[in-house]
Amino acid sequence: MAYDPGAIDQALSAAVGDDPALIAELRAAFIDSARAAMSTIAAADDAGAWHDGLLKLRGLAASFGAVRLAALAGEAINAPVGDPRALRLLRRNVERL
Repeated sequence: MAYDPGAIDQALSAAVGDDPALIAELRAAFIDSARAAMSTIAAADDAGAWHDGLLKLRGLAASFGAVRLAALAGEAINAPVGDPRALRLLRRNVERL
C-alpha cells in the first residue's frame, strides 16, 4: 500500500471546507499528535501501554484519512510489546506525514 500525502488534506477539506490556513493548522495538530502517540508507543514497557498507544494512533490516523498508518497500528496491536519491526514501520509512516 503506497502512502498518499493528499489523503489527509482531502479528509480535512471534506471536514472543514476549502480553508488552506485551517487545513494546515489541523494537519500540524494531527502530525504533533501522531508523533506524541509514537513516543508513547516506543516507551511502552507493558502490554497495556502498548495497546493504548496503538489504539490512540490507529484512531487518530483513521480520523485523518491516514489509512496505511491506521492499518499498521492495528496490526501492531497483536505484536509483542516493543516489537522492532512494528516500531520501524510505524516510525517510518509517522515521519512521512
